[in-house]
Amino acid sequence: MKPTILCSAIALTLASNMALADGHLKYAPGENSDFSWESYQTFAEKTDLAGETLTISGPWLGPDRELIESVLAYFREATGAEVKYAGSDSFEQQIAIDVQAGSPPNIAIFPQPGLAADLASKGFLTPLPDSTGAWVEENYAAGSSWVDLGTYPDKAGNKDLFGFFYKVDLKSLVWFSPENFEDAGYEVPETMEQLKELTQQIVDDGGTPWCIGLGSGGATGWPATDWVEDMMLRTQSPEDYDKWVTNELKFNDPKVIEAIEDYGWFSKNDAYVYGGAAAVATTDFRDSPKGMFTSPAQCYMHRQASFIPSFFPEGTVLGEDADFFYFPAYEGKDLGKPVLGAGTVWGITQDAPAVAAFFEFLQTPIAHEIWMAQSGFLTPLKTANTEVYANETLKKQGQILLDATTFRFDGSDLMPGKIGASAFWTGMVDYSGGKTAKEVADSIQGTWDAIK
Repeated sequence: MKPTILCSAIALTLASNMALADGHLKYAPGENSDFSWESYQTFAEKTDLAGETLTISGPWLGPDRELIESVLAYFREATGAEVKYAGSDSFEQQIAIDVQAGSPPNIAIFPQPGLAADLASKGFLTPLPDSTGAWVEENYAAGSSWVDLGTYPDKAGNKDLFGFFYKVDLKSLVWFSPENFEDAGYEVPETMEQLKELTQQIVDDGGTPWCIGLGSGGATGWPATDWVEDMMLRTQSPEDYDKWVTNELKFNDPKVIEAIEDYGWFSKNDAYVYGGAAAVATTDFRDSPKGMFTSPAQCYMHRQASFIPSFFPEGTVLGEDADFFYFPAYEGKDLGKPVLGAGTVWGITQDAPAVAAFFEFLQTPIAHEIWMAQSGFLTPLKTANTEVYANETLKKQGQILLDATTFRFDGSDLMPGKIGASAFWTGMVDYSGGKTAKEVADSIQGTWDAIK
């Protein structure tokens, strides 16, 4: 190491230890070799933003705010910049007000791409630095998916990369009780064909394969939209999924009807669902997974996103009492390993000298690993060390994300509110109530036509 670099590294370590003592840095640089400290030191040595200020607004409050602040502390320490984060439980409304008033933050953290795309189309977002897209393609698993999700038309209709994804959630998961599977001699299926075979095998053995519940108060029906979205990714191409979300592929197209009916293969067979098909729409989604933990088990599997353990019986130990596997793709359709999920997208709402450096920081493994080591964070970054994940559950979910060949955002969240948060929900309830997939799809398309 050159003397100047050595001095710089020593100074960085001393400063970092002082910051740690003050409670600013969660982990002391160099202390745990699992972290990619070299990426942090390299970034710090070349970046001096003393006297600069960076403002960031997002949706995180409470414990989530503490988590993002724990990451931002490293950017502050590495660069000397002042970083101000403002969280809001009405972020979507507040950022719209701020940009229109001409007083936006430098960076906004959007809970979904739709709002970011809307602001980009109105001229309120600045494209990300030129090299960002190529970096995402190379360093994120299913990199082109993330570029596609962050690329929107600007005010003139020209497409550019406006969104950088950081912090991702998974939806393509099936939860089960390892003890129940072991007692019955069942193996985790690796393809959709095997999952359907297992479903029938459980029935043949006298059990009930699935617990499914769509109840969610005024949002009843949304869990079925996730099923359909997952089925769209497993029966149709990513390009068709994207066209469906924008209605270029009509909701009553045979391809969409096929996906709805594929969901119905599981949900509309009385033998496959606890309580029978009629109980699906009336069972609260928070209660539905509990049937896996009764004795004898009321059901063996439950398809739901990574948050569902919050509603498991008290004392349930993940990895022992409950586990999960990837909601598999069809082997015969050759569509790879698609993953459905969500995530936050970061965009530039007011450029400043520190902004480009901050997006460089988000490209370092350490910017991901600090949050990975705590809770509630998954990343598609291939250079981040998965060994730092806080527990085996997060590590396994992170691996599913890294193995994905395609990632797509929750489709209903990208559709107009009258579709994704209304007609699609109620249509799935009607489908559970006996209407055909075509009747439901025709009705949803009719609503979409009416708002154009």
